[in-house]
Amino acid sequence: MPNPKTKKRKKIIAFSAIGVIAIAVAVVIFIRKREKPISVQTDKAARRNITELVVANGRIHPVLQVKISPEVSGEIIELPVKEGQQVKKGDLLLRIKPDFYVANVNQAEASYRSSLADKGTSEANLIKAEAEFKRNEELFQRKLISESVFFEVKAAYEIAKATLQSATHRVEMSNAMLARVKEELAKTTIRSPLTGTVSKLNSELGERVVGTAQMAGTEVMTVADLNEMEARVDVGEIDVPLIAYGQKARLEVDAFKDRKFSGTVTEIANSSKGMGLPGMGGGGGGQQQEGTRFEVKVRIQDKETFRPGMSVTAEIETRSRTNVLTVPIQSVAVRLPKDAKTGPNPGGKNESQSSTNSGTTNSPLPPESIQPPKPRRIRLQNRAQTRNPASRPNRSRSSSPWTAIASGWCRSNLESVTTLTWKSPRDSPKAEKLCPAATKRSAANLRRARRSR
Repeated sequence: MPNPKTKKRKKIIAFSAIGVIAIAVAVVIFIRKREKPISVQTDKAARRNITELVVANGRIHPVLQVKISPEVSGEIIELPVKEGQQVKKGDLLLRIKPDFYVANVNQAEASYRSSLADKGTSEANLIKAEAEFKRNEELFQRKLISESVFFEVKAAYEIAKATLQSATHRVEMSNAMLARVKEELAKTTIRSPLTGTVSKLNSELGERVVGTAQMAGTEVMTVADLNEMEARVDVGEIDVPLIAYGQKARLEVDAFKDRKFSGTVTEIANSSKGMGLPGMGGGGGGQQQEGTRFEVKVRIQDKETFRPGMSVTAEIETRSRTNVLTVPIQSVAVRLPKDAKTGPNPGGKNESQSSTNSGTTNSPLPPESIQPPKPRRIRLQNRAQTRNPASRPNRSRSSSPWTAIASGWCRSNLESVTTLTWKSPRDSPKAEKLCPAATKRSAANLRRARRSR
């Protein structure tokens, strides 16, 4: 037979184990719910030199680069350069098939020679007509020929002079045509306009290119001077007024890690990027406008093997102060005064209402500005009066036995219950379920009114 002391000991041990487990669980829950301590950094205020920086991103480009595009159309029959090759000013870059332009030159030369022959014929005819005119003029003065014959000779002389002038103009026109076709023939050979490097090559040998004198043709290659490089960065419209010519800048190029290069601001754009393009202005367009940015050029003073298109981050020094008392920027905070947080404006409307009337978007209110609703006054009235508000008598609330005023407000059903209607005191239990605090007092007032009546 089991010993009762043993049973009691086992129960004590079991309950003790359960208690220890419960305490351990409570401790774990408490530790998890406890907020972690906030780490705070401290530093001493000291005198330092402060420099204001404007940070902008962009890319590296050569200061001088030329895009080579032909002014005549045709097939590339000679392309002696490759991408990355060094070239000097006057070196051959490409040659276009000149057969068509050689034929034009020959045709223009033949036309020019023909016009010269016509001019010689006109000169001979003019000499003959002039001699005939002088001879007949003497005869006419002696009255040996009639007036009509003299006028015919004079008209022939004038026609010969006009024919010579016309032949002279045709010679000039043919000469100009010959010069034009010779220029087109010369443009089939393209030479380097500067000493530099072929930074980009878009066409290959045998390809056809299109070129006209009025519009830009096919971009065959780009020749750039890589000895002088600059960073073209985009600066926001807020920081542009701080930028000035000659300001120093520090450049960080992604391709050269842990290195900084020095530079100087050389050019600031007067118009924003994309200005004048469709969709950039107002008028309710369907495209979303991007941030307004201005291009700023920074000349790189250090020499390095930069390549066009490398990403760069520029830190432009706009303003600086020396030997001033400074504190860490993390310790500076901006908070609104209490009046600006919770106080209404003089017009009687809060900030959210005034911003709504002006057409702007309401910002979420801070937690300090949210106040609990004020207690509401609940009126208990007759159901008949509720159905027909126009039939209510114009008298005070205390004079009517069917009206009771509850000064307390129902905490549990304040949002849903605004008016309690009943017929008699027997309906008070129904109202008590909705708002007990207000209904008990109102029921007592109603019974007291019925007894007095």
